[in-house]
Amino acid sequence: MEIKEILGKCDHTCLSKTATWEEIKRTVEDGITYGVASVCIPPCFVERAARFACGRVAICTVVGFPNGYSTTAAKVAETAELIALGADEIDVVVNISKLKDRDLGYIVSEISSLKKVCGDKVLKIIVETCLLSRAEIIVMCDLVVRGGADFIKTSTGFDSAGAKIEDVEAMREFLRGRAKIKAAGGIRTVADAEAFIGAGADRIGTSGIVKAVKQL
Repeated sequence: MEIKEILGKCDHTCLSKTATWEEIKRTVEDGITYGVASVCIPPCFVERAARFACGRVAICTVVGFPNGYSTTAAKVAETAELIALGADEIDVVVNISKLKDRDLGYIVSEISSLKKVCGDKVLKIIVETCLLSRAEIIVMCDLVVRGGADFIKTSTGFDSAGAKIEDVEAMREFLRGRAKIKAAGGIRTVADAEAFIGAGADRIGTSGIVKAVKQL
């Protein structure tokens, strides 16, 4: 796979708790230069980054991050505000507590409410696969489809483990194109990205691929 094609599937990420505007600005500049799918940045920088990018790269941000147990109303309000500020794509952490309680209707309703406010903006649902069994991952795939989200995303990158090839393969087998897959967490090299794309990932969330390409 050509490096340009791999970069075009990457959400170039800067979500450090200590990120400064200069780091965010550099992330946006690199995203533009290297033709990534989007730059994924903290919510507080969305408005400034969107003005700076001026449509040259999609702006992605996170909601309910990283734990996911905010109320639905809070997630919907945050999503609406961020879209108004210029976000093109929203990555929302699912309420894992509700999954563990088998309150599946809550999750479908939440995803549906989020997609309604997103409209034609891209909605990705982060399910934190390292906290789920294989059966729970499949259940979450079904709930993401039922709620109408565009993507299911493996991980925040802030928990005990990130993306695993076998989880992406299981998602691909169940989803069969009904929703796209974003692999994130621990993906740092071009070879890593290519492997996850081969396993079925449509997007790669990473802070390392652009850096790796620069070193090439």
